[in-house]
Amino acid sequence: MTKLSISIIVSFLFLAYLSVVQGLNFDITKYGGTPNSDITQAFIKVWKEACASPGAAKIVIPSGKYRTSGIDAQGPCKSPIEIQVDGTIQAPSDINQCHKGIDQWIRFGTMDHLTLSGKGIFDGQGAATWKQGTAAWSKNHKVNNKVSMNMGFYFVNNSIITGITSKDSKNFHFMVYGCENITFDGVKVSAPGDSTNTDGIHLGKSTDVKILNTDIATGDDCVSLGDGSRKVLVQNVNCGPGHGISVGSLGKFQNEDNVEGLTVKSCKISDTENGVRIKTWPSGPGTLTITDMRFEDITMNNVRNPIIIDQEYCPWNQCNKKNPSKIKISKVIFKNIKGTTKAEEGVVLICSSGVPCDGVELSNVDLKFNGKPAKAVCSNVKPRVSGIAPKCEAYTPPPSG
Repeated sequence: MTKLSISIIVSFLFLAYLSVVQGLNFDITKYGGTPNSDITQAFIKVWKEACASPGAAKIVIPSGKYRTSGIDAQGPCKSPIEIQVDGTIQAPSDINQCHKGIDQWIRFGTMDHLTLSGKGIFDGQGAATWKQGTAAWSKNHKVNNKVSMNMGFYFVNNSIITGITSKDSKNFHFMVYGCENITFDGVKVSAPGDSTNTDGIHLGKSTDVKILNTDIATGDDCVSLGDGSRKVLVQNVNCGPGHGISVGSLGKFQNEDNVEGLTVKSCKISDTENGVRIKTWPSGPGTLTITDMRFEDITMNNVRNPIIIDQEYCPWNQCNKKNPSKIKISKVIFKNIKGTTKAEEGVVLICSSGVPCDGVELSNVDLKFNGKPAKAVCSNVKPRVSGIAPKCEAYTPPPSG
């Protein structure tokens, strides 16, 4: 064998080694996913190859408009994967044309080290669904065709979502379930204030979740924590319109897991129904605990209920309040919260008569209603008050019926 042949072989092997170490790029347009087309099949092909890659892989969806009825990307994969989306991907506006069998239009499951990045937009085209209101929900649940959320992450660990926009989801924008060490950084959520059930980021049974530097405008909770949420940081988030940042609702079902270790810090909440909220159902079977909640350095702007614990949460009279909530709430700190409220009662703490709240603190809570200090009303709780903060008055429930 000549020296030249040996050199060619060595060079080839070195390039192959670099492709494994540095990663492989997969441009979806090379797999038939061209702009102004449906990229469902192209993504299935590219995902299969990227997931099987022995080295880090990167899937690129360049600028342009694309369509898909739905994508279900499942692992485990052999190596880390980055999906860089710089285009706009549209869902069908008609619910009946969406992918059936999964609750999310775009879904990632059972994988480690996923990065979803870029300046792309995931457009759920939910306007037609919102106009149908509850009729769309009841009809589609009966035919086992649920109103799809924009995006779901199920059992996805050590991963990051950054830069992308979720727009006009038919249902929740992001569902995070069974995940560990997952970060949202620099993400945008966009939907009108009257869009139905469009929570921005909803968490369930997930640990070590960070939501950072994110703008959320929607028709429901900006961030909502379901049962089993632990060690969650929400920092530098702009929320509004919407229903605020919520823990719950909880206690409606049996065997719900505890919620603990939430920090909401350096956030701005504007023109929302609620600011920071904990909500549990009365007369429900749930017996979990909610503890170690910290809300600090938050600015409220024209918020109806800036600070609220509601253990009599019962929307649309779906329950009765004869039996108190069984959920124990403890170690909740509201600190350095300022701004304006739409209601005279800027702080509402309605705890359970069965298991009163413990360890609630109000420190430097400076909320104004029509230029005057807002009031605080409390039930079944004796918060520790320090600095500028309203003292509790007795809560008077509204008349029934």
